[in-house]
Amino acid sequence: MKKLINDVDNVLNESLKGFEAAHGDLVKINLDPKYVVRASSPVKGKVALISGGGSGHEPLHAGFVGTGMLDAACPGEVFTSPTPDQMLAAAEVVDGGAGVLFIVKNYSGDVMNFEMAAEMFEGEHASIITDDDVAVEDSLYTQGRRGVAATVIVEKIVGAAAEQKADLASLKALGDKVNRNSGTMGVALTSCTVPAAGKPTFDLAADKMEMGVGIHGEPGRRTVDLMSADDIAEEIIGAIVKDLETTKGDDVLLMINGMGGTPLMELYLMFDAAKRQCDDKGLNITRSLVGNYCTSLDMAGCSITLTRMDAEMTSLWDAPVKTAALNWG
Repeated sequence: MKKLINDVDNVLNESLKGFEAAHGDLVKINLDPKYVVRASSPVKGKVALISGGGSGHEPLHAGFVGTGMLDAACPGEVFTSPTPDQMLAAAEVVDGGAGVLFIVKNYSGDVMNFEMAAEMFEGEHASIITDDDVAVEDSLYTQGRRGVAATVIVEKIVGAAAEQKADLASLKALGDKVNRNSGTMGVALTSCTVPAAGKPTFDLAADKMEMGVGIHGEPGRRTVDLMSADDIAEEIIGAIVKDLETTKGDDVLLMINGMGGTPLMELYLMFDAAKRQCDDKGLNITRSLVGNYCTSLDMAGCSITLTRMDAEMTSLWDAPVKTAALNWG
């Protein structure tokens, strides 16, 4: 294993310290319990958005803490759910008096721990569960579909509405709508290596790839021979379109998300391949996002997300955002 680390047991703490040092104008961190919050927290009169999950998926979620997105993120150890005390402490710090909205990826540990934190939190609150992965219905860590890269889109759109002082019930309904209109599927060319394990999570021969892989290296639909970018895009876009039941003329956001070990040149090549598939199906790509946003440590591969957009969602996507990982407007 070759990693830029000092001590395997201190990887997360040192990474969080570096994150705060690099982005101290945007965030501040707490190490016991671990959470990342806006430097300006709390924002009075605004619903506070909190997300989190196991580390190793950076910039998800800490990279999206800031104006127009999250108020707090709770990082667990690598591929391990954060604990309820982290979530509760973060909620108490960022609560501005208008309630707290938890955004949770559909993994058993995440859902259970966020539910426990919500029960202990005394203020008004609600939760959004993301489950956009169309590859499999059940996985090693889930009951039902996994929450993956569309979580970023939920956080951005709901975050913009929260910044405009929308109320808790409206934000919950909006987040559920974005999730419902989103589908994602991933492909892995290599495994990832968890620092504490010191070896690849799964074996994948040099001439094979995992179609429908999860962001923790969970098995997907099947292991297959290496495919061309066009063939990958055809299968993934086809699966998402079937799941979302899109129709010709639908406006969509197309996101090509790197898994951590894929060059941007290849991600943009995949965008071209996916766009041609969307064009063939009569879908209008009105917004796009390409880069590493929901990663799996050093895994080579990518995921493709389609989100069916309406005027409200498009306007909120375009709204200003200032975080370490997204910044426009």
